[in-house]
Amino acid sequence: MPDKINAVRGMNDVLPAQSPLWELLEDAVREVFRQYGYRNIRTPIVERTELFVRGVGQVTDIVEKEMYSFVDAMNGDNLSLRPEGTAPTVRAALEHNLLYNGPQRLWYSGPLFRHERPQKGRYRQYHTFGAEALGFAGPDIDVELLVMARRLWQRLGLDGVQLQINTIGSAEERRAFRDRLIEYFERHPALLDEDAKRRLHANPLRILDSKNPAMQAMIEAAPRLIDAVGAESRANFEAVQSGLQAAGIPFSINPRLVRGLDYYNLTVFEWVSGRLGAQSAVCSGGRYDGLCEQLGGKPTPGCGFGVGVERTLLLLEARNVGHPAAPDAYLVHQGEQSGRFAFVAAERLRDCGLTVIYDCSGGSFKSQMKKADASGARHAVIVGDDEAQMQQVSVKPLREAGEQTRCALERAAELIKNKRG
Repeated sequence: MPDKINAVRGMNDVLPAQSPLWELLEDAVREVFRQYGYRNIRTPIVERTELFVRGVGQVTDIVEKEMYSFVDAMNGDNLSLRPEGTAPTVRAALEHNLLYNGPQRLWYSGPLFRHERPQKGRYRQYHTFGAEALGFAGPDIDVELLVMARRLWQRLGLDGVQLQINTIGSAEERRAFRDRLIEYFERHPALLDEDAKRRLHANPLRILDSKNPAMQAMIEAAPRLIDAVGAESRANFEAVQSGLQAAGIPFSINPRLVRGLDYYNLTVFEWVSGRLGAQSAVCSGGRYDGLCEQLGGKPTPGCGFGVGVERTLLLLEARNVGHPAAPDAYLVHQGEQSGRFAFVAAERLRDCGLTVIYDCSGGSFKSQMKKADASGARHAVIVGDDEAQMQQVSVKPLREAGEQTRCALERAAELIKNKRG
């Protein structure tokens, strides 16, 4: 017998018992994003590798070692599975001239791919919901996005998700800060790991994003970019803080928060939870005013965030929510004349908006009733030859005391609906 084929490590199946939790999150995201006027956009899973090299940055973990990239055998194009969602969204907005009629509020969802060591909350295929606001220059949109994220946590009933913010200034300010940072790290060569040594002169800001425990004390003592930004960047950051305070959103300033992608500038942020261990970020984002120009468009401000689906689901699981919704009824049928009418009856009940499981096992009445009970259905709808002849059904409560009732289908639908929670 051939060997069994399993899923690729770090790329997980979502099984039927898990799907209701995903659906709960998906419904909440759609509802909240719609309230703020964000419209859905869907981009391909495969993009040209150059999109991420130019957008995310050559000297980043994503481009250097995490992307799934390959050469198209048909035409030799260098392609990659998308590792993040902002660059594809901006690419699509530019390609299809979405900004011609003014700023755009967009949101997307779907799988992303990064080749890294799988661990809880961090997988090789993972999923995200992202919101991107293109064409808005002021700090108001930064605040709107953060308020929208807070509304999502409230909609999901998640507490303990805390906001951290920082400013990384402009590209010019970061370039000026770069030399100070290199000088500092060069004084501690023995503490630098191989990644840090490789990035020291190419992109020293990425060292601040390192999660290597052995380097954390040195990183904590490094010069702070927030202390080096100019008056204009500082005023922008203060305006964001004022907006958050007016909205009643608590936050803390994390001067080491720089984000791992090169396109960010000014405000960067993370929503974090202490319930997730090392992978604490549930939602991350910031402003990226230069990205449109990097991808061949006109200078256009942008700001956005991505919500990690798997990590948010871990928080929902901890609250014990999102269990599968029980069907309204399980249709049991027995007898020569019952089968055809039972099938029609199931459809008629579904027409009334009910969730009905029709037994296809052909088993005995006793075995079908056992399946009805195991299904979690609130009622069994029973069709025997007598019911079929009278064009009626019998409704039997399964989760609470009550009499079995024989009635017409319309009355059966009313009885079942009246018992819904």
